[in-house]
Amino acid sequence: MSEHVLEFTDQNFDSDAVDSDMPVLVDFWATWCGPCKAIAPVIEEIAGEYDGKVKVGKVDVDKNQDTAMKYGVRSIPTLLIIKDGKVVNQIVGAVPKSNITDMLDQLI
Repeated sequence: MSEHVLEFTDQNFDSDAVDSDMPVLVDFWATWCGPCKAIAPVIEEIAGEYDGKVKVGKVDVDKNQDTAMKYGVRSIPTLLIIKDGKVVNQIVGAVPKSNITDMLDQLI
């Protein structure tokens, strides 16, 4: 993971993601997931480009099942965009970078 991508866990998700004062892009992923690996460089690029405007983090669904279940994550990768403590957008599957940045641009 890059320096701009945080690791969210069951323990820190509420404090670091839900209670954040800026929009948060959350990538639910797993080590064995091919599409997750494919989208990882895109997530890292976005994290660098939006540094200071959007918080970007990843949740390993195998290690943090409570958070994945709480947000109804059934297939991965699933990207959630959280603003003011609420999920405002969700993307399932590996998508082009522009799909993600277009959604983020509407929030900042």
